[in-house]
Amino acid sequence: MNREAKPGRGDVGGRILASATGLFANFGYNGVSIRDIAEHASVNEVTIYRHYPRKRDLYLAVLAAEMQQVKLGGDLLARIAEARDAKTVLTHTFELISATLLCRPELLRLIQYSALEMGEDLDPLVRRHLSQLVEVMVRYLEPWVSRGELRCTNAKVLVLSLVGIILSHRALDRLFPGDGSGLEAMFGAFTELIALEHICKESHSPGREASTSVPAAS
Repeated sequence: MNREAKPGRGDVGGRILASATGLFANFGYNGVSIRDIAEHASVNEVTIYRHYPRKRDLYLAVLAAEMQQVKLGGDLLARIAEARDAKTVLTHTFELISATLLCRPELLRLIQYSALEMGEDLDPLVRRHLSQLVEVMVRYLEPWVSRGELRCTNAKVLVLSLVGIILSHRALDRLFPGDGSGLEAMFGAFTELIALEHICKESHSPGREASTSVPAAS
């Protein structure tokens, strides 16, 4: 197992959490042992068990700590509020989700490993911490949905679909490189579906070309 640089001495609890975060994010829950984490954190296994009686408890603590760092950018929220058409509001919403989640790649990998390896009891934890991100954007999108300017009957489903694109694009791009599974291509196809009426009208307007700006995937 390849190791990253070990965390500084610091406090014992902090070293354990930092080491566990890096290892779980890179190798998953089943790919890491308490011995691995102890070695990486420069502590013994007994010390870890004093803080976390089970490996699962440590994984839950790692996931909760990472999700607590998720913050919404006020400038991007302002762009959503100021949007004048469906395509723009959808693009700015996706930019906000991208900026919020892609800046924490370890959190994305932890969520993906959780879905693959852990039981359903983790779902309430993830839902609780991500609910603020989802609910805030739902309130911004609901007027567009209610007016029929976004082709979706449920704003929350729309936001969750955008989150799903971000969570899945890395795996798809790795499996089908160059086959249109990248983040920008996936969002572009989604935009054409959800804001189809607007795009059609825009494409027929003289001197205007449709464009979609999406943050580059890290």
